[in-house]
Amino acid sequence: MRTTWLRAGVLLAVLAAGTVVALTVELPDVAALRRWVAGAGAAGLVLLALAKGALLVGPVPRSALCVLLGVVLGFWTGLAVSLAGGMLGALAAFGLSRSLGRETAVRLAGPRLAAVDRAVAGRGFVAVLVARVLPVMPYSVLSHAAGLSAVPLGAYAAGTALGLVPTTVLQVGVGASVPGLTAWAARAGSPVGVAGASVVVVAVAGLVWWRSRCEDPGVRGRGSSTARRGRAGTSS
Repeated sequence: MRTTWLRAGVLLAVLAAGTVVALTVELPDVAALRRWVAGAGAAGLVLLALAKGALLVGPVPRSALCVLLGVVLGFWTGLAVSLAGGMLGALAAFGLSRSLGRETAVRLAGPRLAAVDRAVAGRGFVAVLVARVLPVMPYSVLSHAAGLSAVPLGAYAAGTALGLVPTTVLQVGVGASVPGLTAWAARAGSPVGVAGASVVVVAVAGLVWWRSRCEDPGVRGRGSSTARRGRAGTSS
């Protein structure tokens, strides 16, 4: 019993540290990051993938990281690093919760967790795939939740690997297109060109903001509570 609660405490400490990092550490400057990558070579790309994986253990919006890597590295290199980092973060969060929190979750949740386990039994791959493709919950929350459930590691890894591809392609592509758009507007030098690039950049910023809100559990919770209050007022 003591060992079980000790493991749960370690898991909570790791999640708390990740939350502090997510709230206090700013994303690096694009120009400085480009210079560092140019000097570091292939080792720098590996370190970027590891850094992204470490950040995704905590509540860091994956969309912002993917867009940043697209801006810094371009599409194909940014896509490779983003996919590798996404998988590393997903597996790390899953492993932490499975090894440190599963026993505690079984003790605390009991029948409710057993019902979840029965629901995903034999359908773990499909459940993870759908949850990764659709923004049903934040990235790290899904990773930890899967670790606390009985989803097999193989099904989880396969569903995550396949489900990451569509959104990562979109987000990295958005980031990779930004430098080209701004350079084109500068070369065009006309009000129409500048206005067109501005509209695209604003649309890109709106997409990133929307994805960040979808991956922010606090925003989702506030939206749900507001909707419930609205329905209660209407019925009264």
